[in-house]
Amino acid sequence: MDIRDQHLNLGEWNELIEQSLADPDSEPLFNLERDENPVYDAIFVGGGAGGRFGSAYMKAMGGRPLIIDAWPFLGGSCPHQACVPHHLFSEAAEELDRMRWFSDELFFPKFDASRANILDLVKLFLAGRGSAHAFMNWQTKEQLDVEYILNARATIIDKNTVTAAGRTFRARNLVLGMGARPVNPDIPGLDLRGVYDFVSLVEDLDYEPTKCVIIGGSKVAMEYGSFFQATGCDTTIVSRSPLMRTKALHHVDEDLRQYVVGGMRKRGMTILEEAVPISVNGTNGTVSSVTVRLASGEQVDLETDFVFLGTGERPNFAQAQEALGIEVGPTGRVVANKRMQTNVPGVYAIGDMIDGPMEMFKARKSGVTAARNIMGEDLEFDFTEFPDFLHTTYEVTWVGLTEAEARAAHDEVIIIQMPPYVEGLDTPNLPLPCAEGTMLYAFSKPELSGFQKLVVDGETRKVLGAHHVGYGAKDAFQYLDHLIHRPEGLTIDSLGWMNELFLNPEHFVQLSRLRAGKAKLVHL
Repeated sequence: MDIRDQHLNLGEWNELIEQSLADPDSEPLFNLERDENPVYDAIFVGGGAGGRFGSAYMKAMGGRPLIIDAWPFLGGSCPHQACVPHHLFSEAAEELDRMRWFSDELFFPKFDASRANILDLVKLFLAGRGSAHAFMNWQTKEQLDVEYILNARATIIDKNTVTAAGRTFRARNLVLGMGARPVNPDIPGLDLRGVYDFVSLVEDLDYEPTKCVIIGGSKVAMEYGSFFQATGCDTTIVSRSPLMRTKALHHVDEDLRQYVVGGMRKRGMTILEEAVPISVNGTNGTVSSVTVRLASGEQVDLETDFVFLGTGERPNFAQAQEALGIEVGPTGRVVANKRMQTNVPGVYAIGDMIDGPMEMFKARKSGVTAARNIMGEDLEFDFTEFPDFLHTTYEVTWVGLTEAEARAAHDEVIIIQMPPYVEGLDTPNLPLPCAEGTMLYAFSKPELSGFQKLVVDGETRKVLGAHHVGYGAKDAFQYLDHLIHRPEGLTIDSLGWMNELFLNPEHFVQLSRLRAGKAKLVHL
């Protein structure tokens, strides 16, 4: 279907995308210039976050990119199956959690557990996800003027040639952004009805679970598990390592970790750390239990009607490796340098294809980095340091060094923390942090009002790390990351002289101001 001269509105795009998804034989969507046999500056194989942002940047610089994607929409798995539903579910978990804690108190009605369920939220997401797809297709065509072919799987022939929808396309460079897929553990029983990952959850769930076992201790496991528990589905997490101590997460402060994991347990979740799943067991083809070896060595069967896999993802590199001989590292990711260049000249890899956090900022910026290097810039993107977050029923955010990492690297470390750690202060009953989003908790259930920690080098007065559990602070951590990692850094004096918007989600500005007057810093 040639849509180059059509200017579809969002409703028309939404309808076209839904029709294409419903019909596996639906035709490709061509948005191409009319010239014959063009040679593109780059073909972006995959139109997810990295491909869309990289191609848009290249076009803006005067280049000619082409996106080819197997989906009938741009944006990749994020708005379709991954990060967007996760954020919807996490927001629901926060709301449900507050309604449970305040059931029949103040102006809150008595909590009706029958109205909280997983399937309703999945259906809500499915009914609305097309709007994001429609907008990205429209914007990329009408405003960003990027050529693309959708609903057509690309086949890489060589580093300059790709076929799709029965046609051959040539380019000076290839940018590989084919995304990733969930990876399942090597245990029997995963083919039983009732076993899901984050993809199949939104695509295939057709009943309301009552008892869940999550295999894996990843971010996905914690976030989806908190949502399941908040709906009333009794949830157990089975993790080989302590939660938030996986290689995929860096700079997790132990006090923050204890508060987060303790909060999950306080809400009724069972968390089995250093436990090994042995098998998923079923009755008449349907999940009935999971056999687990506990840290003690004891083997137990956990009854369940719902198993969720949160064991990570791996990139879709097989066809590119076969055609091009690209190098794949020991982590199962394509090896690329800081310019996103692979071992094959003219071939770049971006987003979830390469090492590093599987986060949106890396996907988008790696796509832009590839584009700028292709267009002649000498640009490196170092994503070894970055702010991070996850959701439970809280928003959990951190950046920079933990207290332990700071003490290992610096002689004098100052901690500014809320609630403060002072022996005998009875901090569980202290209504602090008493911050934006936790005011009801602070006045009624102070032990639920959050946690904040600032880590400072006592000698240079520079902020080394910041750690937060609460609500509404994630936006600030984008800027804290930038300020902390500037060559001149961010001092407690500069932070304390900022203009806070009181009552702010994080109290780092005003707490720094209380201490910045001292020539020799001390804890607060």
